[in-house]
Amino acid sequence: MEPRLLNIGFGNTVVVNRIVAIVSPASAPMKRLKEDAKQANKLIDATMGRRTRSIIITDSDHVILSGVQAETIAQRLLSDNHPKDGNLPKQEKE
Repeated sequence: MEPRLLNIGFGNTVVVNRIVAIVSPASAPMKRLKEDAKQANKLIDATMGRRTRSIIITDSDHVILSGVQAETIAQRLLSDNHPKDGNLPKQEKE
């Protein structure tokens, strides 16, 4: 089984099976989570110098900062999980 990658913006990708949560960075607990990850050397900044718009938490306790909105990343994740009818193999179409 080949690992599926999710585009988190600016040419950066994350392995889908490792994602635990995609959250907004606005709340105080998320700011603390970001600082704790930085102290533990588990913070990955994938914003490419832009403002942080979402935080991705992985099963290895890594915290990934992205410059793309959490809703946009979630939509990309859902569209990857549910292929359109045109992309289905012929035996699965009804």
